[in-house]
Amino acid sequence: MANAHCESCKFFDEHKGNGAAALGDAGLCRFNPPVSQPEPESKGLWPVVSPSDWCGHFTAEMTAAE
Repeated sequence: MANAHCESCKFFDEHKGNGAAALGDAGLCRFNPPVSQPEPESKGLWPVVSPSDWCGHFTAEMTAAE
């Protein structure tokens, strides 16, 4: 699968979220749950990914083109 990148996944959110300045074209992975933070008062953050990243969850059924 040559196009098995985060930008092709329907769970890739191109918002520059998490309340901080995003690096370049970074997005958020909405497949995985927010990651907890070390401080009890801190909110969890969605994993930040690059459009060219990939993971083992990607399948052809999870493409953004559905």
